[in-house]
Amino acid sequence: MTPYSKDFPVSWEELHRNARALSWRLLEQGPWKGIIAITRGGLVPAAILCREMDIRLIDTICIVSYGEDEKGNGAMKQGELNVLKGVEGDGEGFILIDDLVDTGRTAAKVREMLPKAHFATIYAKPAGKPLVDTFITEVSQDTWIRFPWDMEYTFSTPLADRQGK
Repeated sequence: MTPYSKDFPVSWEELHRNARALSWRLLEQGPWKGIIAITRGGLVPAAILCREMDIRLIDTICIVSYGEDEKGNGAMKQGELNVLKGVEGDGEGFILIDDLVDTGRTAAKVREMLPKAHFATIYAKPAGKPLVDTFITEVSQDTWIRFPWDMEYTFSTPLADRQGK
């Protein structure tokens, strides 16, 4: 059984607008040496932040935290954290960016690796929110966020047709 009972689709326009809002907040707190994106979710927000904040130095921390569940039905679940690539230093002067903080497991791991980085996300859920320094939108813990890079445009049956009319 999935812990997610709500579905929150995010459009490219909404993501871009929220990433720009995050940039405004972070500019007030700079100057910054660079950005460290948590792959894969932090890559698109990192690109927007780099442009909006005129930052040219970008690196990545590569961590796998989600995988397909054992049933093989395409559902995703959080598994063991696997650090594929880290970065040098303690993060001082850097923005650490991810799309979302959910349970806080990944956030706790990157905080351990880069304790002096400023951790920013676009979306934050209650369990992970205390680990983030700056975020834009809070969503409930039981919400699955569908990012635009995980979706494709398809035909949607009109609501009246769904009701058998």
